[in-house]
Amino acid sequence: MASVFTQIMNGDLPGHFIWRDDKVVAIMTISPIKPGHCLVIPVEEINHWDEVPEDLSAHLMHVAQRVAKGLKTVYNPKRVGVMVAGLEVPHTHIHLIPVEELSDFDFSKQRPAEAEELAREAARVRAALVDAGYREADCG
Repeated sequence: MASVFTQIMNGDLPGHFIWRDDKVVAIMTISPIKPGHCLVIPVEEINHWDEVPEDLSAHLMHVAQRVAKGLKTVYNPKRVGVMVAGLEVPHTHIHLIPVEELSDFDFSKQRPAEAEELAREAARVRAALVDAGYREADCG
């Protein structure tokens, strides 16, 4: 069975995209720790991050860096944190979280977000990325 991320990419489940190219997507997470918390995901279903081929791994991180710039523009955080936990969904994904302090990485602070909130936040990040010249963010 396809992962929940593949189902989102295929349009079978709703998703709030902020980046889409032929190898990687970035979406808002439905249970953010903080506003702007998003996921960068390879299109190919690969269970463990350490099994991602080097070229795809480099592209995944490259996209994560670009999306982080958009998050910095929109949220002006102290940092954009990056985490690969891999426990929630058996499909590699990178968490990007606008953070002010180390405790902002506490996944017990996740809360379900309303679709309208996710759509609004995704639009803000996409606009920042499009303004920076990333056409891959014009996907919403």
